[in-house]
Amino acid sequence: MCAARVVIAGKGFGTVRQYMDEMLPEVEFEAVELPVLRAGGVAADVLIPAMARIDGELMDGIEGLRLIQQWGAGLEGVDVAAATARRIAVANVPTGGSGNAESVAEWCVMAAVAVSRRLPLAERAVRSGKSWGSPMGRAMLGRTAGIVGMGGIGQALAQRLRPFGMRLLGLRRQADPELAQRLGMEWIAGPERLAELLHYSDYLFLCMPLTGDTRGLIDARALALLPPQACVINAGRGGLIDQDALLEALASGRLTGAGLDVFAQEPLDPASPLLQRPDVVATPHIAGVTDASYRGIAERVAANVHRLLAGGVLHDCVNAHAFGAG
Repeated sequence: MCAARVVIAGKGFGTVRQYMDEMLPEVEFEAVELPVLRAGGVAADVLIPAMARIDGELMDGIEGLRLIQQWGAGLEGVDVAAATARRIAVANVPTGGSGNAESVAEWCVMAAVAVSRRLPLAERAVRSGKSWGSPMGRAMLGRTAGIVGMGGIGQALAQRLRPFGMRLLGLRRQADPELAQRLGMEWIAGPERLAELLHYSDYLFLCMPLTGDTRGLIDARALALLPPQACVINAGRGGLIDQDALLEALASGRLTGAGLDVFAQEPLDPASPLLQRPDVVATPHIAGVTDASYRGIAERVAANVHRLLAGGVLHDCVNAHAFGAG
């Protein structure tokens, strides 16, 4: 190839292209739909998956592919083993330090407030000119927030929830009393205390990645453990929640509502029953889509592209061991 080329899988998330054009003016960019990528004949040094699923067959159809660089942290859609077998590096941008964690945490707060204050119903009321002075909202003051996933997003969220006067509990892979103390949380425990956290959580925040262990973690049994009128806020991945169980809990009135930025299938079908409910605040996977996070992510992605082209060591390369690095 005459010039370095970066391909973005799919034509969604159009702002990615704008930021990358600014950061890497010397590199050729193109957004290519998945069927075209799968048909083969596309050439690129770097592939940005966005939300596309990237398997070995798709990799084989891209001539000269050397790096799969995620725009953000999530790599559950990338077959890392297949990439490693093909000597293709895979890298991401961890949430901490890029502005992404802070942006997602802000969305979580927004969603919790919107669900608590029944924003969809309030908007309907004011637009119809009826029912002024209603609906009655629910205060977050004095209630308990359970944060499942205490990585960069969970920590940023805890810092933002403290001013609401909430009791804060958290879960991560291992208990971390020092982190809990630093964040002003009552405790941060390991996964063995999930049931206890659910029992107390008036607000359940999901800030964790999707893995074999976490898929369907919040099922009917888990939802039944929540206090009556709890709120569920999911900024992690849609597969963390059993959607049918969530719909049943909402329909029965056990939950006040849910704030959802991620779904098991994306894009979400506009006819989805979730979108018919006034107790659901839904957004199109934009919790981390802000000017601050996109600039921070773009800087990290551009730096890795420069390292690749210069033959340097890639940062945040999850299969670096296969190349004799990290």
